[in-house]
Amino acid sequence: MAEFAGPKGIPDYYPPTSRSFVAVRDALLAAANRAGYAPIELPLFEDTALFARGVGESTDVVSKEMYTFLDRGGRSVTLRPEGTAGVIRSIIEHGLDRGQLPVKLVYSGAFFRYERPQAGRYRQLQQVGIEAVGSEDPALDTEVISVADDGYRAIGLQDYRLDLTSLGDTKCRPAYRAALQDYLAGLDLDEATRERARINPLRVLDDKRPELQEALSGAPLMLDALCDDCRAHFTAVRAGLDALGIGYTVNPRMVRGLDYYTRTTFEFVHPGLGAQSGIGGGGRYDGLMAELGGQPLSGIGWGLGVDRTLLAAQAEGLTIGEQSRCDVYGIPLGAAATAALVPLAGELRRAGIRVDLAYGGRALKGAMKAADGSGAKVALVLGERDLAGGTVMVKRLDSGEQQAVPMGDVVAAVQSLL
Repeated sequence: MAEFAGPKGIPDYYPPTSRSFVAVRDALLAAANRAGYAPIELPLFEDTALFARGVGESTDVVSKEMYTFLDRGGRSVTLRPEGTAGVIRSIIEHGLDRGQLPVKLVYSGAFFRYERPQAGRYRQLQQVGIEAVGSEDPALDTEVISVADDGYRAIGLQDYRLDLTSLGDTKCRPAYRAALQDYLAGLDLDEATRERARINPLRVLDDKRPELQEALSGAPLMLDALCDDCRAHFTAVRAGLDALGIGYTVNPRMVRGLDYYTRTTFEFVHPGLGAQSGIGGGGRYDGLMAELGGQPLSGIGWGLGVDRTLLAAQAEGLTIGEQSRCDVYGIPLGAAATAALVPLAGELRRAGIRVDLAYGGRALKGAMKAADGSGAKVALVLGERDLAGGTVMVKRLDSGEQQAVPMGDVVAAVQSLL
């Protein structure tokens, strides 16, 4: 039994699952790259006040789930629970908003929330995210959503659903907020929920308790209270999705877990994940940049869960990514053969071919078994007789067909077989 175990609620990804994990992440990143999003690398931790102000103090993320600590200088810092606030901070700090707009950025990595671990809910979660800052055009909303959809389709997912709504803006939300607070005041709420209703009543709509959901069945809906501008914006977003053939369900009761969302808000849901069915989502955050000290520019983005997307792919029975370790497996029989195969392996790798070697003087039978286990398509066998003749035995592992190939022609021969 191992002396040490990994931290609770944080998954390890190791072969062969790690190959699928990387393939999922890279497919989501590639979809953003095709739409012109440039990479940004963010710190793993930031000033705690950035998240308190940017994410919202009434959210569970800030009030219950952040990993916050004092560094050796006595400063309060927090492991990043999400990506948007850090991206906006970086845009402001480095003046990216002073150039061509919108600023379009993509990022990936680990994010941290102290939650009760269960399938699909981890304390270290892996995400790919994009942010597009500096345009209110509803066509940009459509693009952002379509990039996520393209990423999921590239992976092969089919059974997910896109939920879509609008949360209004600073013109129409205050009246709706007041109407919702009036409605909540008439319910028999516990003290904690009543306090949440006072700070941000929309957060109460996100409460999953069945008895509360039943009590909220008659609550007013934000979609019914949209101003003309927000209604026109939402109509344009829907028209754009229709034109792209992206299906969606209008969900007027959807509430995201972060306070900064305005107008277009969305979530991708997969039924194969049980209670933790959300595999990604996002929305507009038109007041966030000004809240964090920047220009009053609008923005929209999303975060897609790599962990949950992988679980969704597994639920659909999909095999994601290249499962073989290498294309070619070299089998040297003796020290002299090893010395000859090492530079040949280097030449093949420089030609873009994945190569592994049998190390440690393995016998031919054991080495051939390792070659089969590697997933390689071709084996290179080099013994004393081959060395003397200046050739290498090139063997196709699927058919067993083999031929002696001059050492200088091996790269071309292998390329023709692959």
